[in-house]
Amino acid sequence: MSPTQVVVTVLVVLVVVAALVVVGRQAARRRALRSRFGPEYDRMVTERDSRSAAERELRDRERRHAELTLTPLTPESRARYAAAWEELQIRFVDSPAETVSDADELVGRLVAERGYPSGEFSDQVAHLSVEHARTLSHYRDAHEIRLRNERGEAGTEELRQAVVHYRALFADLLGEDPVGGRAPEQRRPDATPEHRADAGPDHRPDAGPDHQPDAGPADRPHDVTSR
Repeated sequence: MSPTQVVVTVLVVLVVVAALVVVGRQAARRRALRSRFGPEYDRMVTERDSRSAAERELRDRERRHAELTLTPLTPESRARYAAAWEELQIRFVDSPAETVSDADELVGRLVAERGYPSGEFSDQVAHLSVEHARTLSHYRDAHEIRLRNERGEAGTEELRQAVVHYRALFADLLGEDPVGGRAPEQRRPDATPEHRADAGPDHRPDAGPDHQPDAGPADRPHDVTSR
C-alpha cells in the first residue's frame, strides 16, 4: 500500500469514528431527554415539524429552568397548603363551579411559592415540564375544563374531574397527596333534584360521601406519574 493510500485509509477511519461518536452522543442526549420529559417528549415531537426541533425546544426549557431559583416548602407551608386543599374539596359539594376556580388559584399560588413563573399558562407549563412533566397532562386537562366552566359549558362531573386533575399537579409540587387520594365528594342522594341531575353517570343512590366512581387512573393521583 502506497503512502497516499495509507493516509486516505487513516482519514476514512477517522471520519467514520467521528461520525459514530456524534451519533452516539445524539442518541445519549435523546435518551436523556426522553427520560426526563417522559410523555412531554412525545407530545413535543408530535406538535413540532421535526424531532430535532422538538429536542431543541426541550433543551431550551432545561436552560431556562436552570436559571430559576426554586424554593422547597417548609413543613409549615406544606401543612397549610394541604389543609387549604382539603377545605377546598369539602366546598366542592355545594359550589363545584366556584371550587374549580379556587383550585386553579390555589395551584397558582403553590407554583409561585415554589419559584416558578406565574404568568402565561404556556410559560408555566414550559417551566414545570422539566421536573413535573408526568403531571402536566392533568394540568392541561384541568385548564381546559376551567375555561369551559367560565363559558358555562362544564357539567358537575367534568368539574369534579377538573379538581382531580388539579390535585395531581398540586400533590406533585407539594410532595404528598393532600387528601390521601380521596376524590371530591358529590352531593348526597337527599340533595335537591337539580343537583342529583348534575351528579353525572357515576352517581349512585348507595354512594357514601367518600365514594369514588370507577373513573380510571385520573382519580388516583399516586398513579398519574405512570401515564
